[in-house]
Amino acid sequence: MTERKRWSTGRKLLLLAAVCVLAAGGGVFAAVAPGAAHASLASEAGSPERTTPGLAAPVVPPATLVVAPADAAKQVNPAAPVTLTVSHGTIERVALTSEAGDAVDGKLSADSASWTASGPLKFNTRYTYTFAVKDAAGRTANNTRTFTTVSAANEADAAVYPLDGMKVGVAQPLQVIFSEPVVNRDAVEKAIKITSTSGQTGAFHWYSDTMVRYRPVDFWAANSTITMDMQLFGVDLGKGQIGNFNKKVTVHIGDKKVAVADAEAHTFTVSVNDQQVGQWPSTMGDARFPSARGFLVLMEKYRVEHMDASTIGLKPGDPAYYGQLDVNYATRLTPSGEFIHQATDSAMPYVGVENLSHGCIGLGPEGAKWVFDNMTAGDVVQVINTAGDFANFDDGFGDWNIPAGQYAN
Repeated sequence: MTERKRWSTGRKLLLLAAVCVLAAGGGVFAAVAPGAAHASLASEAGSPERTTPGLAAPVVPPATLVVAPADAAKQVNPAAPVTLTVSHGTIERVALTSEAGDAVDGKLSADSASWTASGPLKFNTRYTYTFAVKDAAGRTANNTRTFTTVSAANEADAAVYPLDGMKVGVAQPLQVIFSEPVVNRDAVEKAIKITSTSGQTGAFHWYSDTMVRYRPVDFWAANSTITMDMQLFGVDLGKGQIGNFNKKVTVHIGDKKVAVADAEAHTFTVSVNDQQVGQWPSTMGDARFPSARGFLVLMEKYRVEHMDASTIGLKPGDPAYYGQLDVNYATRLTPSGEFIHQATDSAMPYVGVENLSHGCIGLGPEGAKWVFDNMTAGDVVQVINTAGDFANFDDGFGDWNIPAGQYAN
């Protein structure tokens, strides 16, 4: 009788130890008392909902969370994924809202183990991320976290030319000017996909850390269509600057219109789709102001353009000073002031005979009007037999003066 009582007391102590360990776990993690091994331990431990008493205490693995972005994160890229993943549990509900109360859509996986935001985020915005997760024991925990996206000071925009839907000539390069310096050029180039109906491919050329252009090896095919698909939203330009837009631009190419301005022959010859359509006498830049050489791409047109000698540094008393005057049928070649235009009355006797302009190509009324009426932005003039240098890269579109093999940089 005494030995049986001692055995019962020992069994009670063993069970009491198991209860104490379980209590110490707060009821979240099950524990097994030392020495309480049993053949059914594995199956019992894997059944958190077991209600039949046994030697093994139930084991409930903790629900673990992986949340992105991290709580209180700042300068979060608005294109970065916003995700919630749970192990050993399920997601009951999720709400992602901006401080203005705008909700961001998201998708819950079929097994309710992960949630991913599908709607876009905004720049310079604080977001609240609220979610409820249930563990394997059926207990629900609520969580709230916050993060803030990239500030306005680190938001990078860009201007694109030609504009969407614009029709231009075969020599028009595609241009993107960024509001912030670009360090990660490769990332930007990969984010801009350019296709053409002619199948032509080309290359990018960076003229500065904010301006890049794209052109094919040869002129664009006449009457083709170019598409620029720019997926720059969220692209890291470098030094914390993040692209803020996606845009698709369609550019239509017209007929191939090429003019040749010969400073020695004093002629201006135009071909359309490789067929000559006209030739007119001209006067070009004199020895002091020779016309720029090479390929110049037409930019814009003015029925009447006002010209001022002071804008090119001329002052009264200079033999080349012409004061201020208006010219007809002006088609711009460079931002610095070279045009194709109708020669002034005083210059008309020299058209086809002598060069006396300040760099412009002067034509008679018929030739100047034909160019104005029939040529457009993106058409090209090749200036030959002039002592002038090539126009600077930022003085119009001199891209075709760079050999194709040297264009990509």
